[in-house]
Amino acid sequence: MSDSENQEAGAADSPAEGFAGILAERREKLDRLRAAGVDPFPHSFPQREEIASVLDAHQGLEAGAETDSVHRIAGRIAGRRGHGKAAFIDLRDATGQIQIHAKADVLGDQYGLLEDLDLGDFIGIEGRAIVTRRGQLSIEATTWQVLTKALRPPPDKFHGLEDTETRYRRRELDLIANEDSREVFRVRARTVSEVRRWLDDHGFFEVETPVLQPLYGGALARPFVTHHNALDRQLYLRIATELYLKRCVVGGIDKVYELGKDFRNEGISMKHNPEFTMLEWYEAYADYNDTAAGLEDLVSGVAARVLGKAEIERYGQTISLAAPWHRVTLRDAILEHSGIDIDELTDRDALSNALGNEDETAGWGKLVDTVFSKSVEPKLVEPTFILDYPEELSPFAKQHRDKPGKVERWEAFIGGVEIANSFTELNDPDEQRRRFEQQAAEIDRGDEEAQPFDESFIEALEQGMPPTGGVGLGIDRLVMMLTGAASLREVVLFPAMRD
Repeated sequence: MSDSENQEAGAADSPAEGFAGILAERREKLDRLRAAGVDPFPHSFPQREEIASVLDAHQGLEAGAETDSVHRIAGRIAGRRGHGKAAFIDLRDATGQIQIHAKADVLGDQYGLLEDLDLGDFIGIEGRAIVTRRGQLSIEATTWQVLTKALRPPPDKFHGLEDTETRYRRRELDLIANEDSREVFRVRARTVSEVRRWLDDHGFFEVETPVLQPLYGGALARPFVTHHNALDRQLYLRIATELYLKRCVVGGIDKVYELGKDFRNEGISMKHNPEFTMLEWYEAYADYNDTAAGLEDLVSGVAARVLGKAEIERYGQTISLAAPWHRVTLRDAILEHSGIDIDELTDRDALSNALGNEDETAGWGKLVDTVFSKSVEPKLVEPTFILDYPEELSPFAKQHRDKPGKVERWEAFIGGVEIANSFTELNDPDEQRRRFEQQAAEIDRGDEEAQPFDESFIEALEQGMPPTGGVGLGIDRLVMMLTGAASLREVVLFPAMRD
């Protein structure tokens, strides 16, 4: 490994000529390896041990200790020190990092080939475990093998990859350089597994419904549109799984869920990405009180299993996820934080004037949603259910049993971010038809996010759907809360970016 490797740490900020020189040097090393009869891209490295298991097997050894334990490990070269007849190489795999002690008198002719290795290369090592005089567990290499020659340098080995734009666009570099980023996605993977475990343990049945749909629905959002050549018809990427999952309930699957991707043709922000991971579950014979209790149990239980505690850190404070969560109606929350009483300002123009709104396409329901998003949502730091929404905002929710003009709906918030939404589901087909007609009026007003009329869904309801409670939980946003991430882009491996 040449001294020029020491300059590669700053390669991303070097002039183009300097960086081109580094790439050319790596190509030359590749050629030299091949000329020496070394395959720089072999097919496998069998009988490999994970580095973490090697570290665990030799805990507690004293400085200077030697063992007869021989290990076969592999990983990426993360660092190198030493010159002449001995070198120390830091080798990292997905489970940990260990030091390799390479000596010329042990490796013989193989030692010279180390000069053609660079930071970022993958190698396989076989050797015995020892402890250096400084007390560091190492593998004294008796043989080594090139597994992959990296033709580009890794990010700065001293400072990591700190440029946010590059981290999102080149996530592979972020994962190479930043242990914190790797941990975020380990937490995400465990979160998804534990969410599934909770649902399976509670008797829910996992299904898969179409991503390409002849008619989008189940949320108020603008869809992505595509064309299917063989069918010669326009299709939409789904914005929600709701309407198909309810058909499963109609068909006799009383407890059903789907965990997968939804797509909405909307703006990009710290809380929004055009494609996102959503869990929806539906339970027959339940209502929105039952689903609220279920969400409290799921979120607190998943946090306890993933983080070891049912609490998170956000905005410099500890937030408990344990039940019961705070509950307040939408009307009372808006009144408290904005001084506007939506129960009094039921006329669209009166509410628009009170808000100073200039968007003529916004109906009364969208105006309510706007004032809530701006005045209330950022202040909902502790876990909170906002209850009882206007009918105009909830075309699939059942009328409130006690409050005319309202529906039985809640949205759940943590850390100023909505993480979940739930209804006592509307199962009256005639009322559903009326709601679709109500949404059609909003489409005529110019609202591109209104729900289109879905006759086939009404026909499904006419077959009979039992009383049902449904929940939509944003997995990306839940992971934001569990990891302390400030933006959705931190927890989505490859977020959507501008050119």
